[in-house]
Amino acid sequence: MNSRKWVRLFLTTLWIGGLTTLIISFIFKYDSYAEVMQPFQLFELIGLLLFFSGLGFIFSVISQMGFFAYLTVNQFGKGMFRSLWSPVQVFLIAFTLFDLVYFRYRAAEGATIWPFLWTALGLLALSLIIAYVKAKETKPHAFIPALFFMVVVTSVEWVPALRAQGSDYVWLMIIPLFICNAYQLILLHRLTHSSETAA
Repeated sequence: MNSRKWVRLFLTTLWIGGLTTLIISFIFKYDSYAEVMQPFQLFELIGLLLFFSGLGFIFSVISQMGFFAYLTVNQFGKGMFRSLWSPVQVFLIAFTLFDLVYFRYRAAEGATIWPFLWTALGLLALSLIIAYVKAKETKPHAFIPALFFMVVVTSVEWVPALRAQGSDYVWLMIIPLFICNAYQLILLHRLTHSSETAA
C-alpha cells in the first residue's frame, strides 16, 4: 500500500473520529451546551465545538496508533505462537471481557454488576458483527484476529476514560474509538486490494 493510501486512511479516520465525538457530545455533554445557550454565548459555543472536535481527533489518533500496533503484534504473534496464536487471542478476548466486568465492578463502590456486564456484552456483540463482516469479505480465519482487535485493542485504548470520574467521558470515548477501529479494519483490505489481510 502506497503512502497516498495511508494518508487517505489517516485523514478519513481523523475526520470520522472528530465528527462522531462532536455529534455524541450533544447527547452526553448536553449540560455544557445548555450553559452557553441560556443566555446565548457565541464564542463559548464555538469553543465547545472546537473542544469536542479536537477531543475526537485525539481519540482518532489513539485508535490509529492501536491499529498499527496491532498489525505489528499480529505478525509477531503469528511468528512466535504459530498455530497457537488463535487460541491465545481467544483467551485474551475472554480475559478482557472478564476484566471489563469483574475488576470495574470491584473498583466501583456500591454499584451493581449489571451495567458493567451489559457494557461488555454490548462490546462483544458489536465486535462479533464487525469480525463477521471482515471474515466474509476476506477469509474465514480473519474472524478471530478481527474480534481480538475490536475487543482487546479497543478496550486497551479505552483505559484512560475508564479511569476517569463520571460515565459521560466513558461513552464519549468508546463510541468514536469503536467506530474508528471498525472503519480501519474494514477499509484496510479494500485499500490493499487483498483478501489475504487478516487483521
